[in-house]
Amino acid sequence: MTSFPSMDLSTREQWMEIVDQTIEAQPRVARQILAMVKGLSDITDGFSVDQRQHALQTATRAELDGADEEVIVASLLHDVGKLISVPNHPKIAAEILRPYVRHEVYCMVAFHQDFQGHYYYEYLGMNPNLRDQHRGQPWYELAERFADRWDQKAFDPEFPAQTLEHFEPMVVNVFARAKSI
Repeated sequence: MTSFPSMDLSTREQWMEIVDQTIEAQPRVARQILAMVKGLSDITDGFSVDQRQHALQTATRAELDGADEEVIVASLLHDVGKLISVPNHPKIAAEILRPYVRHEVYCMVAFHQDFQGHYYYEYLGMNPNLRDQHRGQPWYELAERFADRWDQKAFDPEFPAQTLEHFEPMVVNVFARAKSI
């Protein structure tokens, strides 16, 4: 334990201790993330499956389509922001993922609503072509693949999705170490 009453009175040695303890405690991040996914089972909001099942279906579809581990985990977590706020859930989920995944995966999640809107924004009086503003971005094709092949199709009560336990080792691996701060 460090003993400074405020950061301006801290020492390098104290910060090295904090860093060591933070690294040692890193496995708690994956446990908390998995708990968040479990919590999605409380959110249905009129869909045919709850948000946990939707997350599992999306991640399963990504895995079956040959996506890499970061993309599969991001597919599992893309809607965890709904635990806090539906309107800005993509940004919340993306920020959780940001230190642990490459930039294109972060963008896939951060902007997924712009891509999803293609399927329903017209019913809400909104522009269904918001994805077009992202054309030319290096992550565009990944976000399009995510939205069109995995996410928008993941509301099928009959789809044989993998279990959360199946994805747990992937979540643990992705959240084992931050790539950036």
